[in-house]
Amino acid sequence: MFNDLSSLTRYLSTRRSGKARDLAAPGPDTEQLMNIIALASRTPDHGKLCPWRFVTIDGKSRTAFADLLRKAFMAGNPGARTIQVETAIATAFMAPALVVLLYAPQPSAKIPDWEQQLSAGAAAMNLLHAAHAHGFTGNWITGWAAYNPIVMAALCEGEERIAGFIHIGTPVNPLEERPRPDLNTIVRHWPQ
Repeated sequence: MFNDLSSLTRYLSTRRSGKARDLAAPGPDTEQLMNIIALASRTPDHGKLCPWRFVTIDGKSRTAFADLLRKAFMAGNPGARTIQVETAIATAFMAPALVVLLYAPQPSAKIPDWEQQLSAGAAAMNLLHAAHAHGFTGNWITGWAAYNPIVMAALCEGEERIAGFIHIGTPVNPLEERPRPDLNTIVRHWPQ
């Protein structure tokens, strides 16, 4: 795909996150999504522990996922108005593809939890890059559901935690460039 450095830098400079609510069809088909996930798993992983898992929620499962979100939200907000509930479950129907990234810490005397967390974050970034390479746009979000015990119990096993919900599709509007940090404020040279 990249015959020279300028092609790769052009590609990297065009990757943007789109708002999940603004991602529509077309999205990746099953084969494309599995390829995107396979590429996402090619991430730095000290000790080869694979401290991440992917859960796909396809179109047929979206209503069941919305029901789970509704149950979880109502358990913590029994007096919620209808509009609040609909807003809380909207993520279930955003974008054609939904992948839940789980942080799955593995026992290790040599690889600390912090390094395993970083590997899970790298897997998420690889997922976004792989989606972009396939011509799609992704959005990695967490929100209340990522930390809700009812949602976690339904999606996680053992010590797993939700690292995010990654929505993948095609943006309905042109993606806007966001402000990027001034390198002078984020780069230090050592020694000074």
